[in-house]
Amino acid sequence: MNSNLSFENWVRTHGQRTELALEHLLDAANTHPIRLHEAMRYAAQGGGKRIRPLLVYAAGELGEDSNAETQGALDAAAIAIECIHAYSLVHDDLPCMDDDDLRRGRPTVHKAFDEATALLVGDALQTRAFEILANIRCDADVRVAMISALACASGSRGMAGGQAIDLESVGKKLDLAGLKQMHAMKTGALLSCSVQLGGIAAQLKPSQMQHLANYSEALGLAFQIVDDVLDATADSQTLGKTAGKDAANDKPTYVTLMGLDYAKQAAKDLQETAVASLESFGAKAQALKDLALLVVNRGK
Repeated sequence: MNSNLSFENWVRTHGQRTELALEHLLDAANTHPIRLHEAMRYAAQGGGKRIRPLLVYAAGELGEDSNAETQGALDAAAIAIECIHAYSLVHDDLPCMDDDDLRRGRPTVHKAFDEATALLVGDALQTRAFEILANIRCDADVRVAMISALACASGSRGMAGGQAIDLESVGKKLDLAGLKQMHAMKTGALLSCSVQLGGIAAQLKPSQMQHLANYSEALGLAFQIVDDVLDATADSQTLGKTAGKDAANDKPTYVTLMGLDYAKQAAKDLQETAVASLESFGAKAQALKDLALLVVNRGK
């Protein structure tokens, strides 16, 4: 079978798996309070590339066992990370943050509903993520490790901290090291956590987890660099969100700091580094390798 077609089928299958798990693990839209739960589903089920759940499933394929318990843990991890990601987007779009009207080609949550509801949607999706992990039927050590990993990646030393640095950096000059640190926290932390959660569910050895950490560190930075490139070169219809926001808000990016050609080459180099980190896993890591290529080539 053509390898590209095989990967397309893998993405389709696991994308559908993600949507089914979301439907199952989110509260129904008619659950009281109805408006809040409608808005939560609007935020979490509103499309998107589902890169983070796909990374969870791909990393989960590296384990020796693929029993029902492991698969259930992977589903829970995939939806927990997507809930955190969705909450971060809802809050990021608020007027007090990036103030955006468009997300995934639709009105942002505070536009489709209202600002107060959007704030609560983010709060509720965040707590739902940890509720999902806490209810996994698996070894207690695995469950605790997952909760700890997601909490660390989401908080002040991870995504939230990176967002704080981003807001503080508007109109200021950042050097390359500072920009890398901000992106490693704001974007890279959740991407790395996605891979980590899959590895935890598969109960990989510490040495294997280190290889995954090397992979996800390179992938997370590549992801953000490509975001910077797309923000500077793509239109709003292609992005599904307002294009040119970073430049309009005078935010430091790889493109503004180092130039477009440097940014494109840096993303390609990081993709190669990520793939090389997986060599010891052999064919089992093919989906992770293909996802690294997908991240760098999105928008082309």
